[in-house]
Amino acid sequence: MTVRYEALPENRLQAGGASGPAPAMELGPARAITYLRISVTDLCNLRCQYCMPEDTQFLDREELLAFEEIAQVAGTLVRHGVRKIRLTGGEPLLRRDLPALVAKLKALPGLPEVVMTTNGMLLQRHARALREAGLDRLNVSLDTLRPERFRRIARRPGLDDVLAGLDAVRAAGFEGTKLNTVVMGGVNDDELEDLLAFAARHGFEQRFIEFMPLQSNDFGIHATRVPLPELRLRLSAISPLDPRPRGSGPADTFVLRSTGQRLGLISAISLPFCETCNRVRLTSDGVLRSCLFEGGEVSIRDLVRSGQNVDAGLEQALDWLRRVKPIVHEGFGYVAMNRVGG
Repeated sequence: MTVRYEALPENRLQAGGASGPAPAMELGPARAITYLRISVTDLCNLRCQYCMPEDTQFLDREELLAFEEIAQVAGTLVRHGVRKIRLTGGEPLLRRDLPALVAKLKALPGLPEVVMTTNGMLLQRHARALREAGLDRLNVSLDTLRPERFRRIARRPGLDDVLAGLDAVRAAGFEGTKLNTVVMGGVNDDELEDLLAFAARHGFEQRFIEFMPLQSNDFGIHATRVPLPELRLRLSAISPLDPRPRGSGPADTFVLRSTGQRLGLISAISLPFCETCNRVRLTSDGVLRSCLFEGGEVSIRDLVRSGQNVDAGLEQALDWLRRVKPIVHEGFGYVAMNRVGG
C-alpha cells in the first residue's frame, strides 16, 4: 500500500497528486516535529467570516478518520518526537464522544500533552468530561464581547453560550486557558482594551491573532489586516508591554505592566515563524500537511485503513513532510480553515 503525496505550490491551488513516491521538489534539512494539530471534524456550529463561507459543504461521515485511526497516526508520530497534540475542527466538540479520544491520546506511550481549541459554544455541556478524560488545557475563540457583533462575525448568535462555557471551564478546574481573538480592522479592533480587561478579570491569557487572508474568506474582502507594528503600538497605549522569551510556539509573549497579565501576539503574516515551525497537521479525512499555507501534504487514510505497513508508511510520510516545510510562506492560504484546523 502506498500513500498519496501532493506538493503545494506557492500561491496556487494544490497540485494533483499521484500514488507512489513523493513528488520531486526541493527538500530542506529535516525539521524537528514536536507538535501535531488534529482536526477531528470539519463541521462547525458557527460560520465565522474569517474561517469559512456561509454555504460550506461538509465531508461525509465515512470520510472521517475513526478515533482508533487517529490514535494510531498520533502514536506513530509521538514515537518520532511529537510531544504536544492539539485537537481542532471545525468545532471539535461536534464530534461525538470526544472525551474518549482525549483519553486514548493521553494513554499513548510518551504521555503527550493534549490540548484543544474550541469556539466555546458547547463547553458548558462538556468541560467537566474533558477534564476528567485528561485534557490538559483549552484555547477558546472570543472575537468580541458584543452580542450583535458576535452575530455579524460568526453569522450566528451565541456569545452567551461562549461566556457560559468559559464559566464551566473554570468550574471544571482548567488552568492556563487562553482566549483567541482574530483582530480584524474595521470589525473588532476597537475592543482590544475591553478584551484585555475581560481576560484579566477572569484569569485568562489573552491572545490577539493577525487576520490571515485565505481563499475561504475572499482574501480579506470583509476585513483589513492590522499589522503587528500597529497592533503593538495600540496595545502599548493601553499599557507598557514587557517582552518575555519566545518559546517554540507561534506567539510573541508579553506581560502588561499595568496588570501583570500575560499576552500573546500571533502574526503569521507580519512576522512569519516558518523557520522555527515545529508542527504538522492531520485533517479529519486523513491528510497530513506540513503547513497551513504551503509545503506539501500526504493522504494517509487508505494506508491506515489497509492495515499493511502502516508505521513504515507514516514514517516515510513524516520524513518527507519535515523536509518540505517552507522557509517562509507567501502569505495567502488556498484552504478552508475548518478543513485544516486553524
